[in-house]
Amino acid sequence: MSARTTATKQKLFDAALKLVGERGAASVTVDEIAAEAGVAKGTIYYNFASKDALVEALLRHGVEILAGRLRSAEEAENSLEALVDEMLGFWAEYPAFGQLLVSELWRTPGQWHGTLSLLRDDIVSIVRGQMKRLSDAGRLPEGVEVGTASAALFGTLLVIALDWQVFQPERSRAQVRDSVMHLVRGLGQAR
Repeated sequence: MSARTTATKQKLFDAALKLVGERGAASVTVDEIAAEAGVAKGTIYYNFASKDALVEALLRHGVEILAGRLRSAEEAENSLEALVDEMLGFWAEYPAFGQLLVSELWRTPGQWHGTLSLLRDDIVSIVRGQMKRLSDAGRLPEGVEVGTASAALFGTLLVIALDWQVFQPERSRAQVRDSVMHLVRGLGQAR
């Protein structure tokens, strides 16, 4: 893919994300996305077959960015705290993506449910790796399963990040991260 094509797609992603975050995917038109991006309507159809294809590509693009950040957290000394911090940082940088993900992920049945299920599984599998390491070290509380802990942490961070962005924007990322870490400290205790 050429640099120009990549830049155009990023411009379309940014415009679509802004509009979709404000009003939801169903309420946004191709004309509005093109106008927001400052491109001709045909540019969208040249790069994507439809608005739906653009939204699906946007979802995949956002999850790729988030997954990359979470994978980098795996190398940190305190990888659980780094994972929490990276996820909060992503939601702070892309709050409209969080809104899109929440609105579409739990809409049943949603238009992008199949894609979102796969994307959710990608992210949760990274979190699951962290939970598995804690479990192997005997640091998960008795009776807590790795899969449950993974989904719970992902869901908790998504909802807390949205709550932070909408209702408590005056709080710093570090304050929110520290609060989350207080919630999950039990994960660091020996059985």
